[in-house]
Amino acid sequence: MPDPLVLLVASCGVFVIAFMKGAFGGGLAIIGIPLLALVMDPLEAGALLAPLFIVMDVAALYYWRPGTWSKVDLMWLLPGLAVGTGLGFLLMSVADTHAVAILMAVVTLAFTGLWFRGGGKVVQRPRSKPKALIAGTASGITSMIAHSGGPPMSMYLLPLGLSKAVYAGTSSSYFAVGNVMKVIPWLVLAKPDAALWTLMGLCLPVIPLGVWAGYRLHARLNQAQLYRLLYGLLFVAALKLLWDGLRGYGLV
Repeated sequence: MPDPLVLLVASCGVFVIAFMKGAFGGGLAIIGIPLLALVMDPLEAGALLAPLFIVMDVAALYYWRPGTWSKVDLMWLLPGLAVGTGLGFLLMSVADTHAVAILMAVVTLAFTGLWFRGGGKVVQRPRSKPKALIAGTASGITSMIAHSGGPPMSMYLLPLGLSKAVYAGTSSSYFAVGNVMKVIPWLVLAKPDAALWTLMGLCLPVIPLGVWAGYRLHARLNQAQLYRLLYGLLFVAALKLLWDGLRGYGLV
């Protein structure tokens, strides 16, 4: 059995991530990872979350059904996601992951900074297949390396001005596919032991509760409030990425 403190912190982290999936559809797992980092190393945290993401996605897709998906955007994003996941798996053994985190953080901070500077208005831009491919590939790489595929995907989807339900449904289905793609590579890399599998099992009960609570919040928000929250959380995620990258170099 895991240490009670480890179980408590891990359960809180899993609840937070499940809540984000219920409220916003996915892509904000990095918000809950700092909690897990308090009691385990990043590789263990990644191995713990990879299978649990599948369960979270099943619970989230109960609410975010196909009628809430933007299928044209998914068709353009998913090929890049598959390529990026494969590249991320290869890069984890050879690339400087701290540099990847810093680069992604800087780009995301610039993106959110422009939104805040514009007074919090969503400037709608037309769909672009090349941009979707680039966003999907970048999302796959950062999702595989650090469970942080949300920022690249959000930078493509948010300017489209989708309704709040369609944004959440598209995001949820997108990451459901991505999490299936990366679960085996993560388990191969991390090789979880019996204790970690036990911890996963004990965290399962908080997942449906977290997704349900997040969905209830989503229903209470109007379109403008949702976008403010999404951009704010994207900003927080970028700061976390930047912190992780700089800490890897011993700069903070």
